[in-house]
Amino acid sequence: MFQDVSIVQQIGVAGLALATAVWAVGLVRVMRRDRFGAESAEGWRQTQALRALPAQQGPPRAETVELTADERDAFAGLVRQFGDGRS
Repeated sequence: MFQDVSIVQQIGVAGLALATAVWAVGLVRVMRRDRFGAESAEGWRQTQALRALPAQQGPPRAETVELTADERDAFAGLVRQFGDGRS
């Protein structure tokens, strides 16, 4: 083979080439299986979709906090302060 390349490097390149070929063949097989089995797999995908997530009954409930009069006044002051620079 090449005079300036060690046998270990040659084996490494051959191994990478082999791994790439195996990966490409596997990818083609998976893609073909998905394409040809799309009709039958569609029903399976619908039954398997999000099985691990809990069922949600509706939007999450809103959380409220009751503010004291002082807190409401402080919040109103902040709103006025930040609102002045927006015009």
